[in-house]
Amino acid sequence: MLGVGGGRWRRIASQIGRSITVWVVSTLTMLLLAGILPDFRLRSADGDSATDIAVTAAFGAGAFGLLSALVWPLLVRLLLLVPALVLGLLVFFLNGALLWLALYLNPVERGAAAPETAVVVAAVMSAVASATGAALAVRDDDAYRRRLYRLADRRRRSTPACADTPGTVFLQLDGVGHEVLLDAVDKGLMPTVARWLGTGTGGRPTHRLTPWRTDWSSQTGASQLGILHGSNHDVPAFRWYEKARREVMVCNRPTSAAELQARAIEYSGHAGLLAEDGASRGNLFGGGADEQALVLSIATRRRGSGSRSRSGYFAYFSDPANAVRTALSFAAEVGREIGQSTRARFRKQRPRVSRGGLYPFVRAFATVVERDVVVAAVMGDLLAGRTAVYADLVAYDEVAHHSGPAGRDTEKVLQRLDRALALIEKVAEHAPRPYRIVVLSDHGQSPGETFRSRYGLTLGDLVRAGCGLPVPRRARRTHSGAEARAAVRAALRRPVEEGAEHYRPTRGSEPVVLASGNLGLVSFPDVLHRMTKEEIDARHPALLPTLANHPGIGFLLVRSEAHGGVVLGAHGAEVPLAQLDDDPGPLAAFGPGAADVVRRTHTFPHTADIMVNSFYDPVDGEVHAFEEQIGSHGGLGGAQARPFLLSPLTLSPPVADGAELAGAEQVHHVLRRWLKEADAAGRPEEPGRQRAA
Repeated sequence: MLGVGGGRWRRIASQIGRSITVWVVSTLTMLLLAGILPDFRLRSADGDSATDIAVTAAFGAGAFGLLSALVWPLLVRLLLLVPALVLGLLVFFLNGALLWLALYLNPVERGAAAPETAVVVAAVMSAVASATGAALAVRDDDAYRRRLYRLADRRRRSTPACADTPGTVFLQLDGVGHEVLLDAVDKGLMPTVARWLGTGTGGRPTHRLTPWRTDWSSQTGASQLGILHGSNHDVPAFRWYEKARREVMVCNRPTSAAELQARAIEYSGHAGLLAEDGASRGNLFGGGADEQALVLSIATRRRGSGSRSRSGYFAYFSDPANAVRTALSFAAEVGREIGQSTRARFRKQRPRVSRGGLYPFVRAFATVVERDVVVAAVMGDLLAGRTAVYADLVAYDEVAHHSGPAGRDTEKVLQRLDRALALIEKVAEHAPRPYRIVVLSDHGQSPGETFRSRYGLTLGDLVRAGCGLPVPRRARRTHSGAEARAAVRAALRRPVEEGAEHYRPTRGSEPVVLASGNLGLVSFPDVLHRMTKEEIDARHPALLPTLANHPGIGFLLVRSEAHGGVVLGAHGAEVPLAQLDDDPGPLAAFGPGAADVVRRTHTFPHTADIMVNSFYDPVDGEVHAFEEQIGSHGGLGGAQARPFLLSPLTLSPPVADGAELAGAEQVHHVLRRWLKEADAAGRPEEPGRQRAA
């Protein structure tokens, strides 16, 4: 008992000692800043003794620390009412207000600071106090663990009853393709991953790397829904039009995400991968987890679920030091993006897309705020001993869309992601149960000039021209627009004057054209069923030939009365789906597996009237996105369809030797099998089995 009591008193003494040290360092920091900054003083105009100034600084530092610990969490909870992007911008001003209040409450001498100076002083003091506390706790495992609990605002749970059962954390590096990961390891950008793979240092590998193939819709909505819920049936793209509902579904829209999750649960017959004591962090879907934060499918306004989704922000920003550190990194990332985009513009880099407006702030939010908050939440889950955690880190995907999949911009992001993996690995060593870290991606990215940049018109312009509908003047002047109008005249077998139309539709009958990377979808909303090739030809005889023969388009998928479904290509190529294995036709350039995913998508109830996949060059791996992205994903062609799965060697191989891991639903079954293996590994053997062994 004495030993236990002595250990407790030693911990208390250690905690008091650290608190005093942090206070002293904060006081010295305040004195230093008062000497440097002209608008910040700790003495009266008549002057004071050194002792009075020191007492004023000590009281101010102590009051600021107490206000930060007591008042800041309440302020952050109120801030959840504002958009998350604004949260980081308000951190500086509120932290400065706390410092001003601390000076005002000082009974010895009311120091003074200009508002802008108070912001600077508060930021510096929070950062110094955070760094000092972390440095003092680095050799104290208990203190380190307590600090990480505060970081994630988790209430300590009792040690799990099955503490010997391994937990599993799944970390999704959004958009990082298999080849990109290998290239980053070869360049030394990701030393943590390199160590796991046993490359470069002569160490023994602890993980295996397995590529897998996505579905036709190579994007987070389809992949993550399949991985977490075991079904991505009827998700033909990132966005699509549903005729019965007269609604455009978008995977990253909260209402659509909630609907897709409900459909997947009904189709698969189970709640999801994380249904047993799981946590979902930063994902589009919940995966059946009880603990969810920053999950889009619960971010609707119904029943207050939005505040639950954003609870992760409160958990992180309730520590003012974290708030300041992330806000400073946010500002630095905004400046970095402005500098990188300016350099690309001056160098006339090609391909290039616009990176102005709010994009620098969107990029900083994805690469800094979301990363920090999600990583902190995962650390809290590990220290709480949760059975399964799935988290999405979106930084690379966001940057690669605008900067391209390879280059200095994305290399910096990969380095920071690797540091996040190393931090999570370190925290797992302090968890109350052993953890297996699985890293995976949901898709890759394919480079290439955009369709609009290459041909001077959008897919929507081309569709309208092929239908004989009016198009913008800039599109009419392009070679593609002129060819489309010529095709219309030829199809009608009469000379149609420039600007005239043979078909004047009502507003509701005009085609809906949507883009998901290099996958395009064309739907006719006034026809409630999925139109056939024969119906489309009768209505718009030039449309399908115009699309199929365009050099920027690889192939089309349409329904057919004669064959059920056909793939159309240039020069009149028309291959029934049933014959694709023997004659891939336009799909030949897209490699093995293309026919399978096209046939599967054809069976979806909400597949568009015309599915359009862009041209793909297998030599340089380039596609033409129908969106303004020079790194894109969403369809077939290149690295976008080849993500990776990095798993510990202690887990069974994902597939048998020589087999291919194909489709997000198959990945779900692999991950689910690994969770069952972990549960079996921690379950005591039955006496009968032990005797038999």
